[in-house]
Amino acid sequence: MIRQIIKNFLDTDIGYSFSKSKVAIISSIIFLAIMITSLFAVLIAPYNPFDPKSISLMDAFTPPIWSIGGSVEFILGTDQQGRDMLSTIIYGSQISLIVGFASIIFAMVLGVFLGVTAGYLGGRYEIIVMRFTDVQLTIPSILMALLVDGIARGFINKSLHDDMAIYVLILAIGISEWPQFARITRAATLVEKNKEYVLAGRIIGLSDIVIMIKHILPNILRPILVISTIGLSQAIITESTLSFLGVGFPPTNPSLGTLIRFGNNFLFSGEWWITFFPAIFLVVLALSINLLGDWMRDALNPKLKVR
Repeated sequence: MIRQIIKNFLDTDIGYSFSKSKVAIISSIIFLAIMITSLFAVLIAPYNPFDPKSISLMDAFTPPIWSIGGSVEFILGTDQQGRDMLSTIIYGSQISLIVGFASIIFAMVLGVFLGVTAGYLGGRYEIIVMRFTDVQLTIPSILMALLVDGIARGFINKSLHDDMAIYVLILAIGISEWPQFARITRAATLVEKNKEYVLAGRIIGLSDIVIMIKHILPNILRPILVISTIGLSQAIITESTLSFLGVGFPPTNPSLGTLIRFGNNFLFSGEWWITFFPAIFLVVLALSINLLGDWMRDALNPKLKVR
């Protein structure tokens, strides 16, 4: 069955383009490997870095296995608390991916809703939505995320900051990323709403909601998928940046950005691996997603099809 699904996929235009792109294949393999490893972190990670029973301060600052003083038990060494770096990176990537996917889905739903309705309904509503979009696009995403994060934490009791950190990050990153979805979907909707199938829907009495959801939205999915893929990488980087700045996840439940922040404190004292390995892992993750997004942009562009 799986073989048949793969065969059917390769017979499509997108599948053909994928099979001819080595960059897309390698990037997808890396991304899927990271996804699977993060998803089954409990089974794959050598240790549970959040379990106090598996942590010993006597193992702190153990270098990687190939360095002098390294241990077979800790392939990539340990951090300042004696946690296995490999296990911590696996669990940290799980957190980063969860925040990345959740925030980009939130941004996509909000941005697509505002973009499609603004493009289809027009009038003052469109003007208001697009002015908000233009204003927010002038503000860097990281600054907007910091602003939303600060406001949200101001309304939350300090004792709940750690427990609510993931929800605050998803809200902050999602609000900072929705304008790009709104602009693209509005432009695509302006083109689609004047086509014959939309006019035919109006003639037979279909409501505006039905036309927007069942007819216009499926025809503008291509740019949405491309932006979502590239936006996922941006969301993960934004989350890591916020955690690096100290407004993300707490040290007891670190993401990749938190690991880099704590490792940076020991970079010049010789314990380079504490920040180096999480940083390299983050770069590889973001690069693989970006390369997939670039391939998807070209594959879904009908002007570039050569088959």
